[in-house]
Amino acid sequence: MSSRRVAGVVAAVLVLAGASLSACGSSSSSSQASSGGASSGGSSSSSSSSGGSSSTQSPAAVDQLANSIIAQAAGQVQAKGPHGEAAASPSTVQLTAAEMAKIKAKHATAALVIHLGGDGWSQAQVSGLESEFKTLGIKVISVTYAHGDVPTQIKNIQTVLAEKPTIMVSIPLSPDTEAAAYRAAVNQGVKLVFMDNVPTGFQAGKDYISDVSADNYGNGLVSGALLAKELHGKGQIGTVYFNVDFFVTNERFQGFKDAIAKFPGIKIIASQGVTTTPDVISNSERAANAMLTEHPNLDAIYAIWDAPAQGVLAAARAHGRGTNLIIATEDLGPEVALNIAQGGDVKDLGAQRPFDQGVTEAKLAGYGLLGKQAPPYVALPALPVTKANVLQAWQTVYHSAAPADVRSAAGS
Repeated sequence: MSSRRVAGVVAAVLVLAGASLSACGSSSSSSQASSGGASSGGSSSSSSSSGGSSSTQSPAAVDQLANSIIAQAAGQVQAKGPHGEAAASPSTVQLTAAEMAKIKAKHATAALVIHLGGDGWSQAQVSGLESEFKTLGIKVISVTYAHGDVPTQIKNIQTVLAEKPTIMVSIPLSPDTEAAAYRAAVNQGVKLVFMDNVPTGFQAGKDYISDVSADNYGNGLVSGALLAKELHGKGQIGTVYFNVDFFVTNERFQGFKDAIAKFPGIKIIASQGVTTTPDVISNSERAANAMLTEHPNLDAIYAIWDAPAQGVLAAARAHGRGTNLIIATEDLGPEVALNIAQGGDVKDLGAQRPFDQGVTEAKLAGYGLLGKQAPPYVALPALPVTKANVLQAWQTVYHSAAPADVRSAAGS
């Protein structure tokens, strides 16, 4: 756990955490069908959803409640797995020296089949995987990127299987559509470890070793609570969500909405769904443009991850709101990290820990090679990021120093 807690979160607020999250809970998976995709407001820019009742909260009460939500999410995984599994800690995934020697003796190979590409999350995942696979003596023979396109992902799986890897680590873009492609890997005897999502009809321990994820529901809670602090508990906001039934983004959007619902002075008055086709940044810019045209006095917009946040930021600048529209998001990509460090519209976010996720996935692949029983779902806790801790957060996320422009903007 990184020591860079959001300023103002102290031990005393942990006492309040259970009560503040009782309505949010960790049963987020059961509500995912109503948290994302077309069920989250369609692609219409108008929404009648709002946060809580009509009562108001004092600034001190807002900060106290927000801090308790943040502390709880940063301290303990809130989400459950795709099948409702309780999350195991990555600290429980360990290999002894003798087990590592046995793995090395197998001369196994691995293929990494990534759903996106060119983004910081994917790069950090691959770096973590390659680092730990090297330690285990497992050769990475292929790394593919689908850039958000399902047919490309299916083709990549088929191409990789022709290379006969021992292990495949992947994240399904479409659990239904891609299930047959992954089933071919199972039938070929490939050991599967998944990131975040799992194909439809697959069972842990039978069809795949384990699923490793960030606490996306918890990161949504963090993003919502941090935004509530920025708004001092009052304001009208819009949301740009992923208009695809995707477990990860469903979870984080539900977490965000559950956090906002705790602050009755904040109202969600506009929502637009976006996809990655042909380009999620430009799609998100158009969505935010529509919101700001219809609601020019919006106080803030939430974007489902950092790439959509870039589109929202471009729309804000086009509407002359480049310095006074608060943008909340998830994932610490280089562009949003720079904007946070500069004191721009992106004030703070909830981040994943993709490098550490990659390391854990590689270890679990080792479990599969040994026939060692693995936890079906492993999750890493949310990471709150603000201007005050952006450099330390970058180190935690990527296991490397922040880019020079981010360090310069942060005054380092």
